[in-house]
Amino acid sequence: HCAKSFIGDEPFAVMLGDDVVDSEVPCLKQLMNCYEEYNTSILGVQQVEKSQVSKYGVIKNLNIEKCVYKVKDLIEKPSVQEAPSNIAILGRYILMPDIFNVLEKTKPGKGDEIQLTDALKNLLEHQVIYACEFKGRRYDVGDKFGYLQATVGMALKRDDLRDPFMNYLSGLYESKIFNETAAK
Repeated sequence: HCAKSFIGDEPFAVMLGDDVVDSEVPCLKQLMNCYEEYNTSILGVQQVEKSQVSKYGVIKNLNIEKCVYKVKDLIEKPSVQEAPSNIAILGRYILMPDIFNVLEKTKPGKGDEIQLTDALKNLLEHQVIYACEFKGRRYDVGDKFGYLQATVGMALKRDDLRDPFMNYLSGLYESKIFNETAAK
């Protein structure tokens, strides 16, 4: 909502900083391609383990075509039993500016915060929303283990870092310090 004065009447992208996506075609470009087809708000989604749905906004969907869904409902951080699917909203959106009016009327939800998922659920009453299941490896860098996975995964992709980093990791693994720490 803080960006409203900069957006005007244009669709805009939201990219949450705790999600890093490594993909051949950039995640946002995949969503833009979907937007060009449907001209409405587009949510970036991927399937997650059913046990993980309580960490995310989850959609109830109607499959439109391969990797594209019409959103029928959204639930913020549902329990496994409440989750309508295992298709989670993962930190990438193209939104229509109408969301700002909805955000102004949205009451605090989970965590006593105004949740974008709740606002999108309200927007569904006035506008069709689609979800694009993007291709790529998503890292949740808001999670300590996810942060480590992203750091290692991205370092190993770089020609200038791969070999020295692998040598460093091998050295740690073989060192007495690593073995003593691992034994604890």
